[in-house]
Amino acid sequence: MKRIVIKVGSHVLGEEDGLSLKRIYNLCEFLAELKKKYEIILVSSGAVSAGWLKLKLDKSILENKQAMSAVGQPYLMSIYARKFEKFGIYTAQVLLSADDFDSRRKTKHARNAIETLLKNSVLPIINENDTTTIKELVFGDNDQLSAHVAYYFDAELLVILSDIDAYYDKNPHQYLDAKPRKIVHQIDKKDLECEHTPNSNFATGGIVTKLKAADFLLKNNRQMFLSSGFDLSDIKSYLLENKHIGGTLFCKK
Repeated sequence: MKRIVIKVGSHVLGEEDGLSLKRIYNLCEFLAELKKKYEIILVSSGAVSAGWLKLKLDKSILENKQAMSAVGQPYLMSIYARKFEKFGIYTAQVLLSADDFDSRRKTKHARNAIETLLKNSVLPIINENDTTTIKELVFGDNDQLSAHVAYYFDAELLVILSDIDAYYDKNPHQYLDAKPRKIVHQIDKKDLECEHTPNSNFATGGIVTKLKAADFLLKNNRQMFLSSGFDLSDIKSYLLENKHIGGTLFCKK
């Protein structure tokens, strides 16, 4: 069975500085359908925005962000557990940091745990360990984390569900004639060096972090698909019907 990693961002899960339970349910319903055809690993942001519902602190202060993450992570996991339970799916929390991919021993242990969960039809839900990681050992955004998860845990494809529905030939917020690129084989270096432009108070990425994730995977002979997390029709068409209607596929020629 083909293995894929699905990454969902904070902006997709969030709503007015909280969580959108409707979008979370729609995601769970989609993944339950997807799980019949693929092995699924979910990389989910949203711990800090979930924590903000309990502790309304200033996110710009590191200690506050860590505290909100610590409170929000179990709350977010409880929501996922309840939603997936409706589809008969057990979930497992896996917290990782960049350090887990710098050590062969740690990577092997993490991979063995993921393999055991998948073998027993449990859905692993991965997030970065924001509470205890230090600056030198942090990915900083789940786009980079999900790319490493896809590579080191032997997935063929990473799917990023975002507020960005595709990779355009120019900034669609500035140019009305911007056109989405359906298939990309190589990413221009200047696009990888642009300023990050997250679209939410709780988001840490933007198009640049997604392009860096895609670039990492292209260099390691993996594929990535960028699609909307608000409207799941494009990714459903691609993964369930083998129809590439919208979104961008990053792959080698």
